Amino acid sequence: QGSKERFHWQSHNVKQSGVDDMVLLSKISEEAIVENLKKRFMDDYIFTYIGPVLISVNPFKQMPYFTDREIELYQGAAQYENPPHIYALTDNMYRNMLIDGENQCVIISGESGAGKTVAAKYIMGYISKVSGGGEKVQHVKDIILQSNPLLEAFGNAKTVRNNNSSRFGKYFEIQFSRGGEPDGGKISNFLLEKSRVVSQNESERNFHIYYQLIEGASQEQRQNLGIMSPDYYYYLNQSDTYQVEGTDDRSDFHETMVSARDGECPTPAAARQGLTGSPRPQNAMQVIGIRGEDQQLVLQIVAGILHLGNISFREEGNYARVENADSLAFPAYLLGINQDRLNEKVTSRKMDSKWGGRSESITVTLNVEQAAYTRDALAKGLYARVFDFLVESINRAMQKPYEEYSIGVLDIYGFEIFQKNGFEQFCINFVNEKLQQIFIELTLKAEQEEYVQEGIKWTQIQYFNNKVVCDLIENKLNPPGIMSVLDDVCATMHATGEGADQTLLQKLQAAVGTHEHFNSWSSGFVIHHYAGKVSYDVNGFCERNRDVLFTDLIELMQSSEHGFIRMLFPEKLDSDKKGRPTTAGSKIKKQANDLVNTLMKCTPHYIRCIKPNETKKPRDWEESRVKHQVEYLGLKENIRVRRAGFAYRRLFHKFLQRYAILTPETWPCWRGDERQGVQHLLRSVNMDPDQYQMGRSKVFVKNPESLFLLEEMRERKFDGFARVIQKAWRRHVAIRKYEQMREEASNILYNFKERRRNSINRNFVGDYLGMEERPELRQFLAKRERIDFADSITKYDRRFKPIKRDFILTPKYFYLIGREKVKKGPEKGQIKEVLKKKVELQAVSGISLSTRQDDFFILHENDADNFLESIFKTELISLLCKRYEELTRTKLRLSFKDTLQFRVKKEGWGGGGTRNVTFIQGRGDVSTLKAGGKTLTVSIGDGLPRNAKPTRKGAMQSRGGSRCPAPSRSAPPAPRGACRNGAPQFPRSNSRAQQDTYTAPQKQVQGPPAAALPHRNTSRQPKARPPSEQNMDFLNVPDQGVAGMQRRRSLTQRPPLAGRPKPQPKVATPRCQALYQYVGQDVDELSFNVGDIIDVLLEDISGWWKGRLRGKEGLFPGNYVQKI
Repeated sequence: QGSKERFHWQSHNVKQSGVDDMVLLSKISEEAIVENLKKRFMDDYIFTYIGPVLISVNPFKQMPYFTDREIELYQGAAQYENPPHIYALTDNMYRNMLIDGENQCVIISGESGAGKTVAAKYIMGYISKVSGGGEKVQHVKDIILQSNPLLEAFGNAKTVRNNNSSRFGKYFEIQFSRGGEPDGGKISNFLLEKSRVVSQNESERNFHIYYQLIEGASQEQRQNLGIMSPDYYYYLNQSDTYQVEGTDDRSDFHETMVSARDGECPTPAAARQGLTGSPRPQNAMQVIGIRGEDQQLVLQIVAGILHLGNISFREEGNYARVENADSLAFPAYLLGINQDRLNEKVTSRKMDSKWGGRSESITVTLNVEQAAYTRDALAKGLYARVFDFLVESINRAMQKPYEEYSIGVLDIYGFEIFQKNGFEQFCINFVNEKLQQIFIELTLKAEQEEYVQEGIKWTQIQYFNNKVVCDLIENKLNPPGIMSVLDDVCATMHATGEGADQTLLQKLQAAVGTHEHFNSWSSGFVIHHYAGKVSYDVNGFCERNRDVLFTDLIELMQSSEHGFIRMLFPEKLDSDKKGRPTTAGSKIKKQANDLVNTLMKCTPHYIRCIKPNETKKPRDWEESRVKHQVEYLGLKENIRVRRAGFAYRRLFHKFLQRYAILTPETWPCWRGDERQGVQHLLRSVNMDPDQYQMGRSKVFVKNPESLFLLEEMRERKFDGFARVIQKAWRRHVAIRKYEQMREEASNILYNFKERRRNSINRNFVGDYLGMEERPELRQFLAKRERIDFADSITKYDRRFKPIKRDFILTPKYFYLIGREKVKKGPEKGQIKEVLKKKVELQAVSGISLSTRQDDFFILHENDADNFLESIFKTELISLLCKRYEELTRTKLRLSFKDTLQFRVKKEGWGGGGTRNVTFIQGRGDVSTLKAGGKTLTVSIGDGLPRNAKPTRKGAMQSRGGSRCPAPSRSAPPAPRGACRNGAPQFPRSNSRAQQDTYTAPQKQVQGPPAAALPHRNTSRQPKARPPSEQNMDFLNVPDQGVAGMQRRRSLTQRPPLAGRPKPQPKVATPRCQALYQYVGQDVDELSFNVGDIIDVLLEDISGWWKGRLRGKEGLFPGNYVQKI
């Protein structure tokens, strides 16, 4: 049962189960480790830390925490911020690679079925998600992800212990540019289990691709490739196992292989001539760039191997004869070779003999055992070369001319112990032994040796070093290792069969029989591996180690009529005959040592995978099995070393390089002694001296929390710098954008309409209502609908009565929002926003404007028109035209004349019809409106010429960029104190409801000049505060009342007389009085009402003064006040 429900303090609503990091276990023992892992496993937490090492328990089911949400959660987060996860380890690798400029690798180890391959896929998937974009980068990502199903199809198989066991090892190197984008890669493969092609143990399968082909082939493919049921083929029916629970071979086939049009496979002849149909897009083989005809030939070889296996032999006078000549026809056809030559090569062999200094070739007829061996050798050779071709194709598709950074992912067979263990298990377990040695060298041995070298106080911890086992296997001399003895026997053997294997066993007993980790028995030997004792049967060791493909078979394949198959056999037989052939054992030893050297050049990370049961079922926990794995993986020793040691160590110069940004003294470069620079940094962050030690060349930090402190402070510094750069860049982009928008808008009116002097150089803001802070308006828009323009405008009804409306423009609609008093319900009497209109932009048929400098325009629709007035008409109309053209691919019709007409909507029995608006020359910049019947007359003075254009230097000069000009005409007053876009809203004359003529007031308070606000170092856009019909006086700075008068009086009253001397009088602070209301646009600005008295602390030549009002200090525009 799972543990009691608790929740993780680091993450909201994440249940805590056991301990996340087993360094924190109260008791260190195998039993305590197993119990902690079990608690977490039963609560569906499969990941646990031992410091930086990740422990992963195979859940045998799909877990819910591998979604995009988790990727976002772990990206850029510190290890302690979230529960343990493979994404955290991967993100740490990726960031370390970029920050430190060092190659990284992750070593995934564990026994077969522990979940190593799945872990590798999650790592590659995470890197693909968080790294950069671009067409080339995306192509590399596709190859990285699509290579997995392809290599699994050809390299994985069902074994007794694992339904999807990797039967080859691979080291996948993902190469990155300096910016962190994956732009290349390389796969190193080794130890393909070729013997599985021709034989399998009970309850196991051949490689997946065979069953995928049989299940997924179309009817046409079955006919062309001779596909039958799996029990028909000798290479598949030996184990009597064809299905795997939870595996859909048909679906996997279509993901892996490309099919021709309609899923049909062309004939081999058509494939040779390139007559394949159009392949389905984007499956694995296409993504890595394998041509259509080559894909079909890969299928032909796979099918040809199956048919080869059905060639059987009978004995005639101690010689082998093909039992059924018809069985030769289909493999010969599919491989493009002569049937008679195939018959000859599998029943005889050409051998070179020397006699008296002369050499001649003789043909030797094979017996049944030798013929079967030759057939199987050809099948294994073909399959291995196809596999190598696939790997080379992937590498070719990801190749880049030079290497910068890389992350390597090692996914190799797990440690294997079967009922019968042969040469393949011997090689697999040897490689695992080498990987365990790396782990020991770098996490246990090297760590302790480093403490001694650096002079760090340390208590030695004992552990088992498996180097003695590695030497037993790979030593060359004194005494020779098992592989050396095996190679010597193979070099002198002349026959196949048991004789050579028995000779091997005798020589091993003589060479290493007394070794403490070696025992022998009648048919094999035992090695005491780090994971336990394994018995190996020597039967077949020598033949599999020789791994020789006879020249007869190479010549046969080189005679194929398919160029692709000839390409798989490039040997030059005359020159290749010299020298001793390389054995499989020596190849794997070299590959293993090369792999170790590659890994040692990288910064390593470790994932230790644990298999909880042998049933392969979720929530099944076998205590003894898990404990055995915990023991041989050395987890207890790992915890002890991590607990007693230091979580982080770094060379002085590397530490300075990474954290120099934390102090001005070390940034950008520390010029003094490196040791002192490190100490200065540690003191600057107030790290406790108990938390670190200074070595001779490195600094050692004890607890991860101390390291996280450094990382967080570093991130904050970079974040601050990034914000400065981002702000500067956004300002630059905004200026460019505003200039372009203003130019485009000006072009719309150019030569058609007079311009206003105080608005022609105005910047465009778009959102003058501050929609981000206006949920009452946002409610009428779709979720995430982008806002191009939002402002409070005036709409005129059929009687030319002005009504305030909020006008909102989005890429597809415009909205008109009004306000009404609620007539019933709990909100009765309140003023609420109401959607008056929502119109698709395609429904707009045109816009009409006068030729004068007024702010009126008519928006024509299909049903009725809208007679509107907006001081930002130029911006609104330009955006409307732009969006209309994007939607309809046609330009919006604009008309300019001084007599306009608009339609009104019919209401009830009356109304409807049209209304006229006539524009005449008047005086001044203020419009005068006079209504008479169905006609409105607007008079206004002359503006700037119609060909006037904005000046570039006017761009972005004002602080807010959106201050309102002086009112253009008299109108019903806005609520007292209301502010438009943060600029003063000047009082207007009162009007009578029944009056039809609106005249400008005789006396009007003049606001600040056209450039409403002076220039400040950085221009910032205001958060808009629109006017509203609803009274907003409560938003003003409150009147100070009697208490305020008393406070002001107390400041001006003289102190009472006293017997002691008077103190020196304070220097009088200059003061000013507000002429207009101002609402601060940022946290460092003052807000004030008309008449407020402000203390002036600083007068800046930029026009922005610093002052104090009611105890608060801030900036304000100097042209809104006058000194007193």
